[in-house]
Amino acid sequence: MDLDKPPAPQPPEGCLVVALRLPVRIVVLVLVVPVRLAWDALVAAGRFLHATVLRPLGRALRRAGRALFVWPFVALWRWVLVPVGTALRWLGHVLVVAPLGWLHARLLTPLGHALRWAARRVVTHLLAPVGRGLAWLARGAGALLAAVGLGVFTGAAWLVRYLLVVPARWLHVHVLGPVGRALLWVAGALVAGAGTVLCWTARVVSLLRPVGRVLLWVAGALVAGAGTVLGWTARVVFVLPALALWRWVLAPVGRVLAVVAREVADALGHAWRVAGHLSRVVGRALGALFRWIFVEPARWVYRAVLTPVGHVVRDVVLRPAARAAREVGRVARLTLAAARETLRETRRDVRRALFGEPRRPATVDRREPPARDPRTLGSRTTVLTKD
Repeated sequence: MDLDKPPAPQPPEGCLVVALRLPVRIVVLVLVVPVRLAWDALVAAGRFLHATVLRPLGRALRRAGRALFVWPFVALWRWVLVPVGTALRWLGHVLVVAPLGWLHARLLTPLGHALRWAARRVVTHLLAPVGRGLAWLARGAGALLAAVGLGVFTGAAWLVRYLLVVPARWLHVHVLGPVGRALLWVAGALVAGAGTVLCWTARVVSLLRPVGRVLLWVAGALVAGAGTVLGWTARVVFVLPALALWRWVLAPVGRVLAVVAREVADALGHAWRVAGHLSRVVGRALGALFRWIFVEPARWVYRAVLTPVGHVVRDVVLRPAARAAREVGRVARLTLAAARETLRETRRDVRRALFGEPRRPATVDRREPPARDPRTLGSRTTVLTKD
């Protein structure tokens, strides 16, 4: 079973495509090759400029910016602001925090405890009995007000019942009820008369309905005929000429322009790729020429001339000079060490001559006291008989 997808069948190419392809590709190749060579030259020059000029310049600017802006602020922060902040923090602790802490611990806390104790005593022995008495008075006053309110509500309810409810019920039963029933009878009679009138009107309309249907059919036929005539007129005047223009003029011209544009695009891509190969060949040739003219002679000079001379200079000049410098440094370090030891001895002798020998602290034996010898087999004493 073949899993590879077969290629899609290509449509046959016409004579116009075959006739246009080769001249278009030749013209485009002639126009594109200088552009591609110039583009590759600019790319190579940009890479060389970036590697040799822009990158070192950026590093130098970064180091200069760090030296001019970063390091001064770091030094200011590390050697000025941090010590000043530490000193201010210590001063704030000594001058503000410690006094406030002492004031809180020694004065405010005992005073607060005393005020809390006094308030608790006052609330317990003075305000609580007063509150209980006021609560008893409030309960008595509430009971009295409830009794008065109940009496007032009962009297008001009796007055409302006999002054409003009973007269309103009599008015509804003997006056408003009969009047409403009479109005309902009159309204029913009016509705019945209106229904009769509407029924006769509907009968007259049903008799006139065939005449309306005939008139509607005539109007529809007229509108349809006018629409058909206008549609054919618009088709003959506008649609058929536009269709002919599209089919016999615009579509062929569009196909020709599409073929030309596709061939020009394919020719541009082919010419760009060919120009890239040519540019690569030219670049390799120039690179080989530059290597054989400059790089190889410089490499030969480095290997055959500069390296042996550098080895001779290193073995004859630099190593002896480094060895002599190390010896001088060692002698200088020994001299400085001897001078420092002499200075210490002199200072110690002067201090001893002026102030005497320093007092040595008394030695104290901090070891545990030795234990007595244990009882042996030849002894007649036991643990209970020992002193």
